[in-house]
Amino acid sequence: LISEEWSQGVFVLKQTDEDIHTANERRLKELIGDVAGKLHTGRSRNDQVVTDLKLFMKNSLSVISTHLLRLVETLVERAAVEIDVILPGYTHLQKAQPIRWSHFLLSHAVALTRDSERLGEVKRRINVLPLGSGALAGNPLGINRELLCRELDFASISLNSMDAVSERDFVVEFLSVATLLMIHLSKMAEDLIIYSTTEFGFLTLSDAYSTGSSLMPQKKNPDSLELIRSKAGRVFGRLAAILMVLKGLPSTYNKDLQEDKEAVFDVVDTLNAVLQVATGVISTLQINKESMERALSPEMLATDLALYLVRKGMPFRQAHVASGKAVQLAETKGVTINHLSLQDLQNISPLFGSDVAQVFSVVTSVEQYTAAGGTAKSSVTAQIEQLRELLKRLKEQA
Repeated sequence: LISEEWSQGVFVLKQTDEDIHTANERRLKELIGDVAGKLHTGRSRNDQVVTDLKLFMKNSLSVISTHLLRLVETLVERAAVEIDVILPGYTHLQKAQPIRWSHFLLSHAVALTRDSERLGEVKRRINVLPLGSGALAGNPLGINRELLCRELDFASISLNSMDAVSERDFVVEFLSVATLLMIHLSKMAEDLIIYSTTEFGFLTLSDAYSTGSSLMPQKKNPDSLELIRSKAGRVFGRLAAILMVLKGLPSTYNKDLQEDKEAVFDVVDTLNAVLQVATGVISTLQINKESMERALSPEMLATDLALYLVRKGMPFRQAHVASGKAVQLAETKGVTINHLSLQDLQNISPLFGSDVAQVFSVVTSVEQYTAAGGTAKSSVTAQIEQLRELLKRLKEQA
């Protein structure tokens, strides 16, 4: 009944109520009489608040994990469908080498699986019951803490009562994992923002996750991705704040610890919202395969030219120099590297033969990276299967 009154917003607070604990006990006494006074026997608000926080976090981390794994699954299954799409890969925001679009998607999926694993590790450390620790010295009435542990579905009981009521390292750990997760989501959002610009034109966001300009009718703004990116700073701030709260505290409980709830509640809400939006963005965006293909320039195959010479027996450092000379010669002649004549290339190295023409194919380029983790179709397919298996295990643990 008391829980229903709180949830329905009809619980009546009185000036004599010191806090939620005394308010609940007072209301219970109104309902059942003086026997309600036994409710607080052997308890302290110190062990109650940390128990409540852990109960909340256990449930919240399970929900967050579910949303996170749904995002990973969306990335993996999209990669499986669009496995043959090729686009430029970038380093330093400069065109580097051709890669599969699916390889790009999986790079984000893999990072997010580590975040899921970290959440599981945090949850295991949260799953230790502090109730029965009293204010700091323990419980003098011989209560069965193992029974409390089973009834509240914790994995074990805390070892030391002073540590149990005062330590909030599990809050810091959760906020740290949340920070890493937001770094990964922010990076993914930034990539997609760049790819959605007119200059790149690799993808178009769904109208549901975009807005128009209030002034310029031609614009379609990636607001959802920008907000994901900005929310990272919010989470970072919560972590920094709780670290500052904890850094000067003496042992056992201090009222400063009240600040932990606001940080946890806010970050839980932020993660749940951001993960669901990110999943919606990934599942509804449309790729522009033609724009991706147009952006694949011959100069991106300069590394392949060096690898051609390596396969002919030339040491890589020499091959790298030779490929660089070919790039310079093409620039001098005002042509792309694939339009250099065989004689031009043989003037650089006699190892160049007529089969060098096969180098200038983006499909051939990506297909040579067959080692585990590479961008060849066989490798990407293997990554997809491994991630599907990992997802099964992570879902069982969530």
